[in-house]
Amino acid sequence: MSAGRILLMVFGGLLVLILMLGGCVYSGYNQVIEMDEAVKSQWAQVENQLQRRFELIPNLVNTVKGVASQEEKIYLGVANARKAYFQAQSVNEKARAAGGFELALSRLLVLRETYPQLKSDQSFLKLQDQLEGTENRLAVERKRYNDGVRVLNTFIRKLLGRLYAGLAGVEQAEYFEIGEEARATPKVEF
Repeated sequence: MSAGRILLMVFGGLLVLILMLGGCVYSGYNQVIEMDEAVKSQWAQVENQLQRRFELIPNLVNTVKGVASQEEKIYLGVANARKAYFQAQSVNEKARAAGGFELALSRLLVLRETYPQLKSDQSFLKLQDQLEGTENRLAVERKRYNDGVRVLNTFIRKLLGRLYAGLAGVEQAEYFEIGEEARATPKVEF
């Protein structure tokens, strides 16, 4: 074998080795970039669900409050008119109390005609369903985010993963962990 042929084989072997090594670096670099972008995308979904929660829940609570307060006023009006009738001493007082009772009943009947089923109980059930659905969506997105963080962080902690992450400027991501205040039982106030 001639020296030129040996040199060509060595050069070819080095070229193949450099190409393989370059391919591995290229592939690892792209892989860490994809994982980083996936984590960012998953975090954006968590933020979407948090935004939904912060916009939806107060509006639902206020809606339920409004419906319940309207019904409460009508029921209290009927109860107070009945009480006024039984506390009345004279015929004139009883007549006024009876008129008040009729007015309260007419409001109740109008509400009944407009809403054959009074709505506050349904509103409370819908609120409960929305609360549960919102929290479930948020839990799913938090899990997806944390799964993405686990995959990225595991890759970065591996021998070559650390090299690829350094080349790409990607750092370990933080898990979504709840704070102490979130561990307390939530309160919904009306």
